[in-house]
Amino acid sequence: MIKGTTIKEALGRWETKCNEKANECKHVEIIGQYPPIEKMDASLSTLSCCEKLSVSTNAIEKIANLNGLKNLKILSLGRNNIKSLTGLEAVGDTLEQLWISYNYVEKLKGINVLKKLKVLYMSNNSVKDMSEFVKLAELKVLEDVVFVGNPLEVAQTELGEWRDAVKKKLPQLKKLDGSPIIREEEED
Repeated sequence: MIKGTTIKEALGRWETKCNEKANECKHVEIIGQYPPIEKMDASLSTLSCCEKLSVSTNAIEKIANLNGLKNLKILSLGRNNIKSLTGLEAVGDTLEQLWISYNYVEKLKGINVLKKLKVLYMSNNSVKDMSEFVKLAELKVLEDVVFVGNPLEVAQTELGEWRDAVKKKLPQLKKLDGSPIIREEEED
């Protein structure tokens, strides 16, 4: 069995390819490594200037080691093997966008730490229960959610209830699944 690429190795490759130092860059992409990255290891903590980190299309199972990323605004973790949103505490005060589509997230426990989250792309995950989805109501600045392909969205859409249910549960939302949310203005 082939050993996975470490974050340190992936960053080394990225630096060679881009001719830049990862720890000085605002945008770092270590996407689709071969062999895939399996762990978000401590080497991530060197990325103190990073505002957008893309580690998509790998084999990462859990979110970890974000403590050094003091300026992180966008975290892209799509197409991995992530099952849980725990591990985001370290970026709770800075993260504005979380891209985590095509994973295996079933529960939204841990999302509430993201106080500045405006954008959540989490299509094609495993969320089944509305009781999980309503945890997004705690995110007061959240305005754009993509949730297509989760069992909850699929079932609610088949019933014709998805958009109306979301409008009620997340009154601050401006965009759902790529379409603007239009609310009827309340009369004076």
